[in-house]
Amino acid sequence: MAGMLAVAALLAVTSCDENKFLEEKPLSIYTAENSLATGADFQAAVNELHRGVRYLLYESENVCRYAFWYGTDLAFCSADPDNGYLNKYAAMMIPTMDAVSNNWNYTYVIINQANLILTRIEDAEIPEADKNVMRGEALFFRAFGYRILANLYGGVPLITEEITNPRRDFVRASRQETYTQAKNDLAEAVSLLGNIDAVKDGKISKQVAQHLLAEIYISLGDYDNAVSAATTVIDYPAVKLMTERYGTKLDQPGDVYSDLFKTGNINRSSGNTETLWALQYDHQNPGSPTGNTWHWTVNPFYSQIAITVDGVTTTAFKGNTAEKGGRSIAWFQPTEHTLNGVWEEGDMRNSEHNIVRDVQIDNDASPAFGKWFVADGYSVQADPVRQWFPFFRKVMSDVPEEYYQRDANGNPLLTALGEHLVTNSANSTFRDMYVFRLSETYLLRAEAHLGKNNQSAAAADINVVRARAQAPLVNASQVDIDYLLDERLRELMYEELRMCTLCRMGKLVERTRKYNYTHISKTGQVESSGMSMQDYHNLWPIPFSEIERNVDAVIEQNPGYAN
Repeated sequence: MAGMLAVAALLAVTSCDENKFLEEKPLSIYTAENSLATGADFQAAVNELHRGVRYLLYESENVCRYAFWYGTDLAFCSADPDNGYLNKYAAMMIPTMDAVSNNWNYTYVIINQANLILTRIEDAEIPEADKNVMRGEALFFRAFGYRILANLYGGVPLITEEITNPRRDFVRASRQETYTQAKNDLAEAVSLLGNIDAVKDGKISKQVAQHLLAEIYISLGDYDNAVSAATTVIDYPAVKLMTERYGTKLDQPGDVYSDLFKTGNINRSSGNTETLWALQYDHQNPGSPTGNTWHWTVNPFYSQIAITVDGVTTTAFKGNTAEKGGRSIAWFQPTEHTLNGVWEEGDMRNSEHNIVRDVQIDNDASPAFGKWFVADGYSVQADPVRQWFPFFRKVMSDVPEEYYQRDANGNPLLTALGEHLVTNSANSTFRDMYVFRLSETYLLRAEAHLGKNNQSAAAADINVVRARAQAPLVNASQVDIDYLLDERLRELMYEELRMCTLCRMGKLVERTRKYNYTHISKTGQVESSGMSMQDYHNLWPIPFSEIERNVDAVIEQNPGYAN
């Protein structure tokens, strides 16, 4: 009898804990339940948000990340100059294009990662101060994601909690609701984050969140609060524009604007008080990315240029060199407006230290050795698409020595002009990358002043940026939104997400039609994006894949696009 009672008692206990007994506990794979427990776990999750942004902007599939820049007034795709498909890239946006779906997906990856942190951090047993900072960072990144989605696609589905079960019932919020979500996230983030002089390089600070908040207020038409948010950043004592030369290359020719983009000069720890947010890169650190081929993408494919001089045909250059930034292949290049149309005499940003408009021929087998490629007339033998065009030093960086070509004794191979020849693997930008600089904060405040019809205040902010560049100051009567967009080109070339800026302002179609209409290739005039722009292209299409799989609700397509 006693034995039966014991068995009965055991069965009763087992019966009470049946649900617990049947609960799955993965032991060999990572899940949210077993990988987010400690402060270090949550910090790793926050680090993944930084990696996600870098991947979206600089490392994702070629056709995705480049869409932030070409097919705008800034640049056209030069990888396929005569076929026309890629050159009309923005105008031929269709709901099934990779860039349309992948940029949507990669941005939602950032949002979902932020939601994972926000959902689970409240119950985490970590110090309250650490919890607040990580919550603030997650809120910032969610807002950053919704800012990109709202700029490009308009209203999108708003997801603010971790998704634990499959869903096929998403609906679009309005564009204003999407911006409002970003505004609310940023307002809370500002209250939780530390000041910029109290955080490590690359971390999100209160001032970074306020900078983005200023842009979001502009998007909502709340110009007073936009001015206030931008002013809070500008007036913070630990930030100011760099106006004197500084940093790692003081012993070399240059100016303060060129110093801003030198390797080792990006972070605040270098003395750069202008940096608000920079994505971090540590060479040979296994945790650093390897796919940031920014220089390779946007600088000319000069190494293959053949010239004939006095009956002798050679390449003009011995190969890719470290001094020209490493290997480049010119997948896209600036429009004529960007290269020549926006500049005035005296502007430091157009100096030889910032835009390379001529180089010496370094192949000593050529009768033209030592001559200037452009000034002495040899550039006419190059293909104007891809092979030669002026290029911007701001995308370049020091090439690590392991990428130098060497002879049998291990000595670096040099051109006859003394430049270091490099391998084809020297195709990255080996440095930190700006996301926000203080000069853009001034231009955002100028935009907000324009929204208030205060041209004088707008001109004053623009002139702070122009004065640093030693450019002629602008009169208030000259300032309108197009002047501001030109100033953003001059100051923020290849830094701002130009596609996002133009879509946000509703100016993509107008500006691309005007400045990216045609370009010159080796076969003559070739049509570009502006030739086939339609009015509805100020917004991207919603990816067809999202509409198709969302079977329990309807995600409406943007006007003008067919699924």
